Amino acid sequence: MKTKEIRELSINDLRERIETERSNLLRTRMNHAISPVEDLSQIKKAKNNIARMLTILSQIENKQDNK
Repeated sequence: MKTKEIRELSINDLRERIETERSNLLRTRMNHAISPVEDLSQIKKAKNNIARMLTILSQIENKQDNK
């Protein structure tokens, strides 16, 4: 997911999306432990997406607190 798309989401939608991505990452890691995933970049991409969403969520919350 791109930064522009993430910034368009509401705070609640963003939180839900983060939880969904975290559960998908956990599922991917579990599947990789059982039988190796062919494309390991999926795990890295998921981690980066979660970090990006958390950063933007933090920025949005800080802006609201400052107002």
